[in-house]
Amino acid sequence: MTGPTRSELWFRFLFSLAGLALLCVAVMVRGISNSAALIEVVGIAFAFFGGTAIWSAIKLWHSSN
Repeated sequence: MTGPTRSELWFRFLFSLAGLALLCVAVMVRGISNSAALIEVVGIAFAFFGGTAIWSAIKLWHSSN
């Protein structure tokens, strides 16, 4: 079993960066209130998009060598 292709890794990386950018825009526009639910949603979204971006970047780095 091989894994994701290089083009799929690029898609995941760029999609994750776009998700992080949209998350930042949403926080800048709406702000972060003291609501626990909003902080939880932002935290989970940041962990998902950030983790996927880091994972894809590492895989792309290793596949280029």
